[in-house]
Order: sequence, then C-alpha cells, then structure tokens
Amino acid sequence: MAGTVARYFAAILMMLLLAGAICGGVTAQVFPPWNGTFPMGPGGSGGGGASVPAMFVFGDSLTDNGNNNDMTSLAKANYLPYGIDFAGGPTGRFSNGYTMVDEIAELLGLPLLPSHNDATGDAALHGVNYASAAAGILDNTGQNFVGRSPFNEQIKNFEATLDQITGKLGAGKTAQSLARSIFYVGMGSNDYLNNYLMPNYNTRNEYNGDQYSTLLVQQYTKQLTRLYNLGARRFVIAGVGSMACIPNMRARNPANMCSPDVDDLIIPFNSKVKNMVNTLNVNLPHAKLIYVDNYAMISEILRNPWSYGTPSIALFTSSSSLQYTSTS
Repeated sequence: MAGTVARYFAAILMMLLLAGAICGGVTAQVFPPWNGTFPMGPGGSGGGGASVPAMFVFGDSLTDNGNNNDMTSLAKANYLPYGIDFAGGPTGRFSNGYTMVDEIAELLGLPLLPSHNDATGDAALHGVNYASAAAGILDNTGQNFVGRSPFNEQIKNFEATLDQITGKLGAGKTAQSLARSIFYVGMGSNDYLNNYLMPNYNTRNEYNGDQYSTLLVQQYTKQLTRLYNLGARRFVIAGVGSMACIPNMRARNPANMCSPDVDDLIIPFNSKVKNMVNTLNVNLPHAKLIYVDNYAMISEILRNPWSYGTPSIALFTSSSSLQYTSTS
C-alpha cells in the first residue's frame, strides 16, 4: 500500500504543479478516483529536461532519506525491514522504498535528492533533502529520540548548501534557480507526537490546544519567511495527516484503541496552517505557496481504498469513532 499511496500523493502534487497551481494559494482537498496512471513532467519517463531546476525538502520521518544515519539517535531506519523494496537495501528512509518526495522528484524529472550529508559537489545543484526523523517546528520537539535536526537546524543546513551553490553558479544564477525551485516543507506531526502528547514534556501544562497551535504557526511563519529571505519563492506546504489510529498512538492506549482526541488537536492546527499559507501569499512579494491537505487525502484513501488501487486496507469505520477494520 505504501508505494501506491506515495505514488498517488505525488501524482496529485504533480498535477497541481503542471496545472500552474503553484502560482497561487491552493488547498488540495478533493481528489478523483485514481485510474492507475500518473502524470509525467517534461523530465519524466518521456525524457527531456526537468520541470524545475531543483527541489529542497524539509521535514520529518515521512521524508527523511538518511539524514539521521550518522547521528546518535533513536530515530533511524537504516536497517531491515526498512528499504526492502529499495535497490541496495535500507537507506534511512522510513519506508519499504521511495517516499512521497522521491516520487515527486522523479515525476519532476529530477534525480533522487541527496541527503544533506551527501550533498557535495554538483550533487546539490538539483536539490537536497534535509528532513530528519523526530524533527519538529520547535527545537525541543523529539528530544526523547536524542539526535535529530529541528526545522531551524534544517534551514541552517540549507544556508550551508546555498553558499556551496553560490560558489559554483554565482549569486545571480543561484537566485534565478532558487526562484524557480520547489521548497517542500512538511512539519508539525512530531510537535504533537513527540512534544505536546508526551508525558515527560511540560508543554501541555503550559498551553491549551488552541494556544499551542497558535505558537506553532507563529514559529512556522517565521521559519518560512526566513527561507523566503534566503531566496525561496515556490513552496509546497504539507498539512499533518490523521494520527488518531497510527500505531504510535494505539500503542499508548491501554486498550490498543484509536485516540480521536489527537485529531481534535491536529484539525485546528491544519486550519491555521492553511490561513498562514493564504497570508504569506499576500504578504511575500512573488512568493507562491500551495497547501497539500494530507489529512483529507489520507482519510479519502482509507475510506475508498479500492479507488486507489489498494483492495485491502485498514479503514475508519466512522468519522466519530475512528477504529480500524480489515477489508481483505
């Protein structure tokens, strides 16, 4: 299933990009049933050049491609069974094979993006993946996993890459390239899973749900503006998907049941992120941001798996009681 869903997400995003949706604030919410085919950019399987000069990825375990491998960290995936479908075996990706951003890069005609540690020489010219498992918007998020690169540190790593690219292309060409490149950012999950919802954090005692989501979005806004000031113009902002029934949350529940109250925190956060995207589109000259509604996308796929090439899947039985049931 993971590969099918990743390909579907990537196809949806590719359609947005090819349709020019990157040129305005777009909320991706409703999607047609998948017909088993994928749109290809100029650099896809049909050959030709890439659709964009480069893609730079910032995120967590959903997009990490090995940045945590050399860290003293509990958040690693460089061992089996991870990577069982990836040529060469485990790479540090928290998946069987490609992640969604790998699929997007391929559809855009770009090579697989190197991790920050491997982005040397010309490898960085087509983009870099800075995502780090357990990372969050807040610097203290995920500290229970020890090593990780929070979003602020990922931006610092991008600054180092920027110096490297500028040294090769010059300031003018670098600015032109960045303005046409895609900046994919998917943050926020760990700020709940490995911060607000952790008993050894004091965060929940300091903020109620509304206050905390406001704090996150305020910091998120500053971070995205920082990327803009470094030259980023085209942003894809991924919302947080449903987490009520993920294994992490069910394992925390003595009855091994879903926790709908978790999504009661996520939904308002996503709503504020959407508003942030709209505001930044107005306030940042020449910036173009789109919001990808992962919550709606995942929910749609779970409720209608047959339409997306997945005949057997765990499903939500109802929107009010998020429980899984097998459809095999």
